[in-house]
Amino acid sequence: MTSQPHDSASSPPPPSAPPPQPAPCLKLKPNAKSRALNGHPWVFANEVEALLPAGFDGEVVDCRDRAGRRMGCGIYNSRSQICWRRLGRERVALDEAWLRGAIARAIARRDALPHPAGADRAIRRLVWSESDDLPGIVLDQFGDTLVLQIQTLAMEKRRDLIARILMENAAPGAALAPAPREIIFRDDAPIRRLEGLPQSTGTFTGKNWEPRWMRIDGLDYWLDLQRGQKTGFYLDQREQHALVAARHAKGRRVLDAFCNQGSFALHCARAGAAAVLGLDSAEDAIAQARKNAERNGAGADAPVEFQVANVFDFFNSAPSERRDARWDLIILDPPPFAKSKSAMEGALRGYKEINLRAMQHLAPGGILATYTCSHHMRDAELRQVLAEAAADARRRARVLEFCHQPPDHPVLATMPESEYLRGYVLCVE
Repeated sequence: MTSQPHDSASSPPPPSAPPPQPAPCLKLKPNAKSRALNGHPWVFANEVEALLPAGFDGEVVDCRDRAGRRMGCGIYNSRSQICWRRLGRERVALDEAWLRGAIARAIARRDALPHPAGADRAIRRLVWSESDDLPGIVLDQFGDTLVLQIQTLAMEKRRDLIARILMENAAPGAALAPAPREIIFRDDAPIRRLEGLPQSTGTFTGKNWEPRWMRIDGLDYWLDLQRGQKTGFYLDQREQHALVAARHAKGRRVLDAFCNQGSFALHCARAGAAAVLGLDSAEDAIAQARKNAERNGAGADAPVEFQVANVFDFFNSAPSERRDARWDLIILDPPPFAKSKSAMEGALRGYKEINLRAMQHLAPGGILATYTCSHHMRDAELRQVLAEAAADARRRARVLEFCHQPPDHPVLATMPESEYLRGYVLCVE
């Protein structure tokens, strides 16, 4: 039999590969005045031409400026007012390798920081959200317990992976000591609602984390990391607790307003204050402060007292004998009065009022250590408030120290929101 020649014209052509699909991408509006053009890591929903379908929520997408130039890649959420948060200039995959590397770099930054004498290196903030290229992750270390807050959808979708990376503690050159034994998930921050996320608390092991004594900078504190405020302890003020006490408390009558667990008060008592009074409107905070004072032997050498009181009322409605009293050192560390830009006008009045009253109750030459933890309040606004308060009190206030959050809460130069804690130590004459 003779073979027939192959007729190529009669054979169907091989199937062609489908054309590549363009990567999902946001684009700024032509008239958008987005801060992201100047390096800020956020893009807001009203700054883009169109939102992407909800199927991209929690995933990595690109963003381009109004001229079509690529600005980088970031995590996306159509349900959030902040619809895009930059991860990097180059394209990255938000996978295990990338997360492991980002976490390792954040820990290595903390390991490289100098630590004051006596400070516990195992009590610190390990990750501070965008400042560590991990938008929506806040991670604190308390010895062998980690407290994790997740505040963005993309990181929520990778919660189990993040927790596993932390518990494995296998980051090259950035392993934690002591090794983590538990992670407490503090997903109860109201900000989660803005990302469409539920609120909850829990632990990695599923076991209840029982409150216990922990030693921080030479003092014992009764901490409830699973149910206490924020991540259980205000690590951002640790440096100020020690510095204000060491430089200004000895021999002085001290008022610690908005005292919470009593950290400023206890440090001042240990530094040799003549007398210390701590005030807070929360009964549970005062109960804890008293417990901490008893544990640390505060009051053995000088009177230390804690009272449930509204600080504004304490200053404005005190009996005559208390109005005539003069304090030598007053510490004002209030909760944020401005939780949004719309609340700033009222917050400025509140900050001025409380600082005015404090100045009026200081002895001549007394010290005022005053702070704000609202990122909406800039330094210029705080200084203006203090200037107006001093003028109304007819006191001369000299700046002794400028205060800010510690380096384990790093500030991103292109993101003002990453700087939220600022303050002044003043001599009020």
